[in-house]
Amino acid sequence: MFYCAGDIETFSFAKPIGIGLIQSSIQLTYSIYKDKPNEIIFIGTCGCYDDSKSLLEVFESKSASNIELSFLQQQSYTPLDNCITLESVSHETLSQSTPHKIINSSNYISTDNQLTKNLLKFGIAYENMEFFSILQVAKYFNLPALGIFCSTNHIHKESHQEFLANHKIAVKKIESYVKDRQNG
Repeated sequence: MFYCAGDIETFSFAKPIGIGLIQSSIQLTYSIYKDKPNEIIFIGTCGCYDDSKSLLEVFESKSASNIELSFLQQQSYTPLDNCITLESVSHETLSQSTPHKIINSSNYISTDNQLTKNLLKFGIAYENMEFFSILQVAKYFNLPALGIFCSTNHIHKESHQEFLANHKIAVKKIESYVKDRQNG
């Protein structure tokens, strides 16, 4: 079953489950009980920490982290496991040839590109507010899960404006990607 955040990021074939870690985990859990999906495919946009990567790239991921920027400044720690990868993805209609990409999730959107460059050292190149909670809920219910993303912006002070400028194109690219994979 396809899911998306909702609000300005909706798709006709995906169920909106809310923005951020909390709303998405609550609504996805509710949907699992009500709709009983066999697998979870989350679709959405993301920011990119690596300035050398092209924007508006569509890719798949099955790995996410939850690292707050204060952790990178050695101002916080967590007793929780803050990285998850779901290996058993059974999505026949979607490509499995995409390289491994880790998505960082937080309830905050980054604007400091110098600080987020540190995430690249951990192999984390993108951020999306919901994906970590999606994978955690999927793992809890032993459901295969996957994310399909399109990068809309690099991380900098004007990230939000860049996101807004690219958002409609990114949504169309995701729709086309999913359609092509289902037909291909």
